[in-house]
Amino acid sequence: RNANDSPEESDVASTVVDSLLSVSERCMPVRPGANIDLDQIEEVLGEEDEQNLADPALETRRRAMAEFDRKQLARSIAVPTNDAQVKETLRSHGHPICLFGEDAGDRRDRLRYVLSKLAIERRNAGNEQRGEAMDEGVEASSSEEEQDEEFYTEGSTALLQARQNIARQSLERARQRIEKQRSDFRVEAATVRRLREELVSKLDTYTIVGSQVGDSRPLSRITFSPDCRQVLVGSWSGAIKLWDVPGCTMSRLYRGHTDRVGGLSFHPRAGRDANTVDFASGGSDNEVFLWSVDKDTPIGNLKGHQSRVVHVEFHPSGEYLGSASYDGSWRLWDIATEQELLLQEGHSREVFALRFQCDGSLVATAGLDGIGRVWDLRSGRSVMELEGHAKEIYGLDWSPNGFQLATGSADNTVRIFDVRKLASVQQIPAHKSIVTDVRFFHSSWAEGGAPKSSQDMDVSGDDEDEAGTHQSRLCNGQYLASASNDGLINIWTAGDWKLQKSLVGHVGKVLSVDIASDGSCIASAGFDKTFKLWAPDDISI
Repeated sequence: RNANDSPEESDVASTVVDSLLSVSERCMPVRPGANIDLDQIEEVLGEEDEQNLADPALETRRRAMAEFDRKQLARSIAVPTNDAQVKETLRSHGHPICLFGEDAGDRRDRLRYVLSKLAIERRNAGNEQRGEAMDEGVEASSSEEEQDEEFYTEGSTALLQARQNIARQSLERARQRIEKQRSDFRVEAATVRRLREELVSKLDTYTIVGSQVGDSRPLSRITFSPDCRQVLVGSWSGAIKLWDVPGCTMSRLYRGHTDRVGGLSFHPRAGRDANTVDFASGGSDNEVFLWSVDKDTPIGNLKGHQSRVVHVEFHPSGEYLGSASYDGSWRLWDIATEQELLLQEGHSREVFALRFQCDGSLVATAGLDGIGRVWDLRSGRSVMELEGHAKEIYGLDWSPNGFQLATGSADNTVRIFDVRKLASVQQIPAHKSIVTDVRFFHSSWAEGGAPKSSQDMDVSGDDEDEAGTHQSRLCNGQYLASASNDGLINIWTAGDWKLQKSLVGHVGKVLSVDIASDGSCIASAGFDKTFKLWAPDDISI
């Protein structure tokens, strides 16, 4: 309104303003001289009122989701197709076996509904128990929550003495190994190159030189004797047989296991000392037996494993034995007392392979969890994890150099690990099927005395015996054999990890492979119930 407006115009303006204010008041009650009170609005539509308004809708939605979840679960439940079995299952759960007007198909649907409801109830009960356990865990002390996964248990006095003994012996063996490696390093590069070329040429000529049916059931393990004149073969029937090489004639049958033989290992001094055990075996009957080659029955029994024993190996000192089992543990035994020194866990699934390092200070284990571990026998610690395989690990072996080891897996690959780097340094796409076993060439020269100096070493070939010994020494650990379910034994040269030869002869899976310590031949055992000998075509074994 303006001061110059007429009284009639002022009355019209007042009427319009009053009308607008009346409409505004009807739309939103506003106290004169005050702003909108937000707290008052929250009180009018508080959380409790919202829940009261939404409860029926939310409950309906919960029920619909629960029914959808139940139907989804019901589709995954296997229900018997035989009507008699359906009725029996219904009766076992306390439900009538037949309803009025119900046929066999309706009965199966009703059983599926009953089973799905029971599954939901069990799941809900499990969730409640987990919730209670979590509540208890929250109330527990913080020190318990911060505990590491690694734990230690007190060992026996015998274990302490064994660790001290292993430490002393391994230091001496490590000293000798390093001395030999230093001596080899001083050999002229041209000589090493020539020997490498000769090795590659020799590997390329490998062919089958002997084959024999070993048993009425598949052969699970094969290993050479220390003198390379015999092979020991284990079978799924539980029989162990000793065969002469190269004639493949059986010299003795050993009976003790009642189920398949999983592990075989010759004592490092087998045949040299009449007072020592000659070999050990492990089987699916959970037993570990000690044997003499002159007796048909075991001379010792190491009891403790709760499931199938799949691998055994003597410690380089010959005083101890390691065993790997499906009970998820590997164990260390004292041969003299036949007592268990160590029960070591650490794998989440069955342990399938075990090998000692040449010095005797380390042991590697691997299994169906796809992980390998390196353990320090002197301290009991796990010092390295062998990670990288996508599936189970079935075979492993240490290189004679003491710091590399190979693993074979169900992912069809062989991996090379370096303990110095704590890592995998090479992945080899080795086969088209599961790799069942891997084995480095371990020269028998490595068990001999101290090496000659580089000035005294003669590798010219003038003296064939001496030159052959030196060549075997320089080729120690220079090639690797792998066996697979694809029926092949592949030979790889170390360093470049190139395939040099595929040995074809087995019909079906090859389950085990070993290399003679004198380098004369390779032995393999397979699912076709045969073992075979492979050697260069120009060598006389």
